[in-house]
Amino acid sequence: MRPRENRAGPAARDLRAALGLAGGGAACDFIEAAGTFAPDAAAGDFAASHAGPPARPVNGDEPAVLYRLKKGGRLLFGTYGNERQVRSWLPGLPARIAPDTVAALAPVAPIAEACCRRGYWPAPDLSRLPVPRITAADAGPYVTMGFVLADEPGGSGVALSAHRMLVLDDRHLGVWMLSGRELRRFAEQAAGAGRELPVSVNIGAPPAAVIASATAAGKLPARHDKLTLAGALAGAPLALGRGRLAGTRFFDSAEIVLEGALTGETAPEALGGLPPSISMPEFLGYHGTARAELAVLRIDAISARENAIYQSTVGPGREQSVILGLGGALALALGIGDDAAIHDLRFSHAGGGMLLLYVSLAEQTDIPRDALAALMRRMIAICPFIKTVVFVDCDVDPACEEDVLWALTTRCRLNDDCLALDGYPAVTMDPSQTDAWSVETGTEPVRTLIDATVPVALRPHTERVFA
Repeated sequence: MRPRENRAGPAARDLRAALGLAGGGAACDFIEAAGTFAPDAAAGDFAASHAGPPARPVNGDEPAVLYRLKKGGRLLFGTYGNERQVRSWLPGLPARIAPDTVAALAPVAPIAEACCRRGYWPAPDLSRLPVPRITAADAGPYVTMGFVLADEPGGSGVALSAHRMLVLDDRHLGVWMLSGRELRRFAEQAAGAGRELPVSVNIGAPPAAVIASATAAGKLPARHDKLTLAGALAGAPLALGRGRLAGTRFFDSAEIVLEGALTGETAPEALGGLPPSISMPEFLGYHGTARAELAVLRIDAISARENAIYQSTVGPGREQSVILGLGGALALALGIGDDAAIHDLRFSHAGGGMLLLYVSLAEQTDIPRDALAALMRRMIAICPFIKTVVFVDCDVDPACEEDVLWALTTRCRLNDDCLALDGYPAVTMDPSQTDAWSVETGTEPVRTLIDATVPVALRPHTERVFA
């Protein structure tokens, strides 16, 4: 098991502190690329030389790589590509993510920051940002690590989420929002009242906010929203500044902040009016599908820290999997209620941090298969992208892929220990869940439970030698 760090959380509240660029010497697998690059070339270099599954079949963690740009500025990829490292930045994150451990995460509300460490640009011009086009087939350049913060119109809710955001022109982004996301709900509320929704886009956001953003807002317990959860992970309040645009708040430590509003208008996911068939690489390692309508976000102000770092991601790879996986596991542990059966939760990087879940069960009596199925259904209700759940005993470390495969190999008869759960919509970002796959194979997509635990009566005969 990972040793638990017990310290204050400056790295959780500041990207530069996490990278060790702001003093304090935070341990980080961090390199600076030799030479200077154009933004697209930097994305290509990171994908070819550093990105791991599901982007490329490369073992090991991804490093954070800082690229110096030919036209000035710095571009960062891979910040979250090492799960152990990210965990070390979050003093409030328990070593085991389970209902009994996250119950101790008390809400820590953000604080207002009166003096912000940034300067505003004379004019809000998106063309000055080094936004990369990840592949030549992409619809265009995308802001990918911009975390959108918005307050509920006329309410007390808060939205904090990441989206792919296509640069439409110097002042506008096209934002793709899945149905059910808080940001989309807030935008629809504002549009229904004939108003725009003020938002900030935080690039280089604090790590605690990044992980909190990946939780399911509607499934968090009443005591938490994403901002108070981020403070709990950081072990200290996050500082929020007030934007120039009325109604906007932003993370004071963010490298670059875009302030603006979702206008209620839409635009095709295209440049030049010719929509391509794909958008940009998805988190599962396949091309994304371009959408006919993206929400239009007008940018009215841009501010930045001195010598700001522009942060991006190539889409698939360990970085996305770590963010989505830690956020998803937290959402499950917080939302599932008091379930003593769960010892630890971890989303595998192989499933992009969303589709493949390992559940370590507490040492106890046998859990009937129908009870495991009921537990899995409760989990899918919180994290709808879950496709496969592998249940293992508590002597199996879900953070070790080989250990889980060992349990699958020696503690499981797949012909008998798999259970298909139907009645769920397909997650079509997974090619095996598309209609075309169903036509070709003659089968419908299901969610799958795999029981790789040892029956209680046989446990004395299956003791690990060096446990």
